[in-house]
Formats: sequence, C-alpha cells, structure tokens
Amino acid sequence: MNDLVNLAIGDAALIGVLGYLVVFLGLVLLMIVVIILTKVMIAKAGKAAAVPVAETAPVAEVPVKAAPAPGSAGDLKLYDTDPKDAAMIMAIVADSLGKPINELRFKSIKEVK
Repeated sequence: MNDLVNLAIGDAALIGVLGYLVVFLGLVLLMIVVIILTKVMIAKAGKAAAVPVAETAPVAEVPVKAAPAPGSAGDLKLYDTDPKDAAMIMAIVADSLGKPINELRFKSIKEVK
C-alpha cells in the first residue's frame, strides 16, 4: 500500500495531472451549462419581444432639442476657459461648499488674466 507522505515522483505527477483534469472537466461542464442557459434565455426573450410587423406604426422623425439631464441647471457659458478647467473649478466649488454639484448652478466661468 502506498503511503501519501512519501510519494514517488511518477505517482505525484499522476495525482497532479488527474487533479488538473478534474478541475478542467468541471470548468468545461460549467461552460456548457452557461452556454445552454444563455441560448435558452435569448430564445425566451426573442419570443417575448417578437411583435408582428402589422402592429407597428411608422415613427415620424422629429428633431428634438435634448432636454437637460435631471439635476442639471441648464447651459454654461465659458469665456477663455477650457472645459476641463471649468469642470475642475465646479468640482472644487462644490467640494468647498459641501453640496452635490447638481444642486449648484453655474451660469458662466471666465478666466481673469
């Protein structure tokens, strides 16, 4: 009977290779399960999203001016200032006031020379 403390090099290599094979076999099986589940979910979503063409109405393309993002205060005018510098100034002001930047309104930023 072999003792597990004093293994020969060949036995240790065989045990190591078998261990790697078991791990990789488990990973391959997991990959197959994930691929199958992905295909099932895509097929299920495709059936739910399938809408007959007759029910869809043509959409008229109307150019719409983008509304400001929620929490924004509108346009900002920059005079002799890079947008990157303006963003840093706004962040510094918001930090020093201890308020979120979306609660502040900046109308314009001008570099004083």
